[in-house]
Amino acid sequence: MTERHDDSERTGRTVIAQGTFDLLHPGHVHYLEEAAKLGDRLCVIVARRTNVDHKAPPICDGRQRRDVVAALEAVDEAILGDEEDIFTPIENLEPDVIALGHDQHHDDAAIEGELRRRGIDCTVCRVDGREPRYEGELLSTRLIIDRILEQR
Repeated sequence: MTERHDDSERTGRTVIAQGTFDLLHPGHVHYLEEAAKLGDRLCVIVARRTNVDHKAPPICDGRQRRDVVAALEAVDEAILGDEEDIFTPIENLEPDVIALGHDQHHDDAAIEGELRRRGIDCTVCRVDGREPRYEGELLSTRLIIDRILEQR
């Protein structure tokens, strides 16, 4: 169980995490649990297939990826991102914090600049990653796919 309310100063803080979340794995769970610790409510924006242009497109349908993310205890709400403007859900959710994963490709300064331009007052931070806890634990969708291809 993830403890998310460690002091009264965080009451009402909304945190946004975002990603593709294809083939959910322990690295994703860690990211979302760490993001949840930054506030009281964690909303996750699951990228639309059409917006994933920095890596291979997701294998699973967006609705499926959203539903699996929403089932995690740390997540209060999961939504699909906007197909045309990735900042629209951020404007609608009015977060206090945007938590980026340790290895996400985003340019923090560019995000902060766009948030300022749109008048969105929130903090952008990166959460720490974690190392595998045992030999063979896979913390990457790419590594899971590679293993499947090797073994099948």
